[in-house]
Order: sequence, then structure tokens, then C-alpha cells
Amino acid sequence: MKYLLLIYGNEGDWATMSEEEQGKSYQEYMEYTQDIYKKGQYIAGEALQPIATATTVRVKNGKTLTTDGPFAETREQLGGFYMVEAKDLDEAISLAARIPSARHGSIEVRPIMPTPAPATIGA
Repeated sequence: MKYLLLIYGNEGDWATMSEEEQGKSYQEYMEYTQDIYKKGQYIAGEALQPIATATTVRVKNGKTLTTDGPFAETREQLGGFYMVEAKDLDEAISLAARIPSARHGSIEVRPIMPTPAPATIGA
């Protein structure tokens, strides 16, 4: 089953880390990614730009409305994700616990809802 592992943390923490600490964290992410890739569990993963670059989109009465950034004032911001293949929730939680940011922030584990591929919709 596919799971999305949403990585939350305080963006300000990264800015206060030394260059050495940032390099160590980056290396830990690369090792983690390589490990789950070799085991066939990696589907996708990306880091996100800071929330200052985010745009929220809503459609009201047919009109598209945009707002800079997310609405919620939170201590932790969405900073990246992994999409992984895991046999069950326990394995997905185990994968999430190994993400380096789990030590400083939090990882939200969400199962992906199975949906038909776009080519089969309406067929």
C-alpha cells in the first residue's frame, strides 16, 4: 500500500543550524533516501520551498482567489514529503520514524486512497 509521509518542522530551526549541522542533516536524508530506494519502498520525495513562497488557491462563485502563504498559524510547517510503499501502517510508521526530521519535528503518515488511473476514468 502507498503512504504519504508528510514532514513537519519549524522552518526557523533550519536557519539557526550551523553549516556543519545542515550538512549532517542533508547527509542523513540522502542515506535514508538511498536505503528506502534500494529496498523498493521509495516512490517519490521532495523538499518544499519555505512557506513564504506558498500560495493558497480557493474558488468561490466561479472566481479564483489566491492568498500568499498558508492560512494556519502553526509552530510547524510542511517542509517536504516521501511517498513510500509499505506492507501496512506499522511498516509505514517505522519508515516515518527513521526520517531525520522526526527527531525535531513530526511526520504525518497518511495512506493513499486507491483511485483508477486517469486513462481508465470514464472508460
